[in-house]
Amino acid sequence: MKNKILFFYIAIIISAISISFINKAELDELPINSSLPKSDYLMKGVSGKQVSLKELITNKGLLVIFSCNTCPYVIKSEGRIKSITDFCLSNGIGCAIINSNEAQRNEEDSFEEMIKYYTNQKLKCAYLIDEKSQLADAFGAAKTPHCFLFNSKTLIYKGAIDDNIKDPSAVKAFYLKDALTSLLKNERPQMQETKSIGCSIKRLE
Repeated sequence: MKNKILFFYIAIIISAISISFINKAELDELPINSSLPKSDYLMKGVSGKQVSLKELITNKGLLVIFSCNTCPYVIKSEGRIKSITDFCLSNGIGCAIINSNEAQRNEEDSFEEMIKYYTNQKLKCAYLIDEKSQLADAFGAAKTPHCFLFNSKTLIYKGAIDDNIKDPSAVKAFYLKDALTSLLKNERPQMQETKSIGCSIKRLE
């Protein structure tokens, strides 16, 4: 009888853990035409200041890229991320790179390592810590890199940077660059959704 009771409680615990994991793994992505979520949520940036997305969005829009320091897919995209974020800033579009890898905060994605990465990459846009992956959860962001582009009001593009994350020289479709060009023309991108390919965001379970 005691064994049956013990087994019953173990089964409940395993079930609860499984449900928690599924809820994290199956977050719904923010739909196209959604407004900017958690715009007042303050995040610590590599500058040491607390910054919200509301402060970064301009009358032209905002690009949010969920990224990190060490994901192999991010490393393969570093040149593209640098080029795109610089393009945004030079054209009056707000831009933020978000590190939501809360489960690696004492390792490669610590605040200190973020500062080193930011400096080494010569980035200019905001690079922010997403505590407990709150922003990633609100966006339904699953991978690094994972991009979300807003005009001044709503989401107009989400997904990958382009069609070949492994080899920038073999890219044929420049999804994000095309979306940014459309944004600057006050137009909607022809391609509004693509599949993000990369490392999973390391959430706490």
